Amino acid sequence: MSENIRYWFDLADYDFETAKAMLNTGRYLYVGFMCHQTIEKALKAVISCDCEEGEIPPKIHDLGKLAVRSKLFDKMTDEQKIFIEFLNPLNIEARYPEYKKRLLEMLTHEKCEDIFAGTEALLCWIKEQ
Repeated sequence: MSENIRYWFDLADYDFETAKAMLNTGRYLYVGFMCHQTIEKALKAVISCDCEEGEIPPKIHDLGKLAVRSKLFDKMTDEQKIFIEFLNPLNIEARYPEYKKRLLEMLTHEKCEDIFAGTEALLCWIKEQ
């Protein structure tokens, strides 16, 4: 595995551990945000496989577009596609006050446990690819 690919997977793992810490401390708004970051960086690791030395993956955050660019989208199950579609807005909405209240109402402990488990499963699948 190249250093560039390992770099992105290391960031994904770090963000996943941060999501776990946020879940354990009840910081639910940031569970969703960090789970999005985890999958974003894992997809960028896969995209790095096709990059020239020193080239970086696109500076976009849309998980659907990254999944397509990584050539994994067509291999994903419908459930995985629905999951990344669910995660996608959590990156942006966690950053802006007008969305935070609605997100905090939706992101219960149980919902965040589901998001965390879904992220773990998808991260493992991406690594296997």
